[in-house]
Amino acid sequence: MATDTEKISQLKSSVANLNQISESEKTGFVSLVSRYLSGEAQQVEWSKIQTPTDEIVVPYDTLESTPEDPEETKKLLDKLVVLKLNGGLGTTMGCTGPKSVIEVRNGLTFLDLIVIQIENLNKKYGCSVPLLLMNSFNTHDDTQKIIEKYSNSNIEIHTFNQSQYPRLVADDFVPLPSKGHTDKDGWYPPGHGDVFPSLKNSGKLDALLSQGKEYVFAANSDNLGAVVDLKILNHLIRNKNEYCMEVTPKTLADVKGGTLISYEGKVQLLEIAQVPDQHVNEFKSIEKFKIFNTNNLWVNLKAIKRLVEADALKMEIIPNPKEVDGVKVLQLETAAGAAIKFFDHAIGINVPRSRFLPVKASSDLLLVQSDLYTLVDGFVIRNPARTNPANPSIELGPEFKKVANFLSRFKSIPSIIELDSLKVAGDVWFGANITLKGKVSIVVKSGVKLEIPDGNCSSKQGN
Repeated sequence: MATDTEKISQLKSSVANLNQISESEKTGFVSLVSRYLSGEAQQVEWSKIQTPTDEIVVPYDTLESTPEDPEETKKLLDKLVVLKLNGGLGTTMGCTGPKSVIEVRNGLTFLDLIVIQIENLNKKYGCSVPLLLMNSFNTHDDTQKIIEKYSNSNIEIHTFNQSQYPRLVADDFVPLPSKGHTDKDGWYPPGHGDVFPSLKNSGKLDALLSQGKEYVFAANSDNLGAVVDLKILNHLIRNKNEYCMEVTPKTLADVKGGTLISYEGKVQLLEIAQVPDQHVNEFKSIEKFKIFNTNNLWVNLKAIKRLVEADALKMEIIPNPKEVDGVKVLQLETAAGAAIKFFDHAIGINVPRSRFLPVKASSDLLLVQSDLYTLVDGFVIRNPARTNPANPSIELGPEFKKVANFLSRFKSIPSIIELDSLKVAGDVWFGANITLKGKVSIVVKSGVKLEIPDGNCSSKQGN
């Protein structure tokens, strides 16, 4: 077996010949693999974990209200850039192209809603908040075509690509493209932790700093709750916090989500992968670890420049094993949330659940397309008629997994304001104007087709 040093020197010479990627990508990749092979400690010492205080994870309702003077608000917003992580494809929901072009509501896509929100902000305050989209090589070409339709909007839209790294053959640590896999399958985008070096390497970071921008608000493009919040921005600028992670109280649906801890005097993200086996159940408990990371992040641009130039952002490495044409490969990734420990005066803010509304599956689409939400100026707002603060739990069978199939199985989206839970399994078709209340379970046997008639009211029922 080759030693790690031999593996790295062999890797360097293989990577040097990969002409598809830039020098900064080659350097970043070799550095990531070297860190991985050196076996940097990933696990934490459980006894050193402390629950963060309210100074470190600030309750949202203690934030000062924003200045009433619109001129002051404009000054705040002129320091801001909105960045959406746009590297993901819609494949898990049966769609081709970037996930951000899936229609969410009223024929509008994630990207449409984001643009409408920022347009309204710029119009209301006379400011110029730009939108940045971090694409991957998977989404770049499509996104460039899609954003042409916004050319008449009052927003500057910038796109840049995150790094493109070669997948590693697990057996010998040789890059897959070096073995003749030169198509897209040979490559991967290395997680959203890559946002910081990619901002710098693309030239976008320096351009934004030269325009007087100070903070970037970064979030997943599929989180409909990740809208610009003036109270948070105001707090960070006043308190000189270089980094802020929005966290929100855990429910049973979020037990695997990363949480913030105090560790050796610093605030740190703790992910389930870093938890020793004997403590996993404790990690998942809502009692001890009450909050989780929404991946809505606010970061100071000068601090990003300082830390990237010093090569100081050494986030925990997440190994992601995959298989390509029967070959076992490894993708090494990092997460942007794990960077929190490298920034000065970093904090969490414990925000309302409304700021976390991700659409990961068709069951989430059912929620946001229903009467549980309305659309106002591009914002998806929860219907106050629902008194329960938690959303209903929705479990749809594989027949509903693809967006096209999901849409064809509902003549119209049912009313779910009084729904507690819904389980649908089998070949089920919903008519129009149906109301679902309480706990609803609709399960049909294989080979049976069930059509629920228009106007039906289903509550606490099973089939």
